[in-house]
Amino acid sequence: MSKQTPELNLVDLNAGQPCCAPISEQRIPAETAALLAPAFKALGDPVRLQLMSMIASAPDGEICVCDLTPAFDLTGPTISHHLKTLREAGLVDAERRGTWVYYRPRPALIAQLASLLAVQAPVG
Repeated sequence: MSKQTPELNLVDLNAGQPCCAPISEQRIPAETAALLAPAFKALGDPVRLQLMSMIASAPDGEICVCDLTPAFDLTGPTISHHLKTLREAGLVDAERRGTWVYYRPRPALIAQLASLLAVQAPVG
């Protein structure tokens, strides 16, 4: 039996409306928490957080797995496992070109996570 992750219903971030109220302003609904938790969990691993950083900061908006793997002292299959976890969490998209796979960030989900964690410093 395969694990199926629920489809995230992303808010159009170009519509001028915030996608989520920050957790410092209101409690998030259980359904929203359940949908966003896998992304936070995926980023909770140091290697995946580094991979996400490399993918999100790629100069051309995408990066080849051939450029990601040598940056770590891990085997190719281990890196592939971490990338699969990021993909399944909805944080990145992947496209196979020949023998290589290229990864791109999914900015809408990343922006939702960031806006959820946005906390205003008290004025004073």
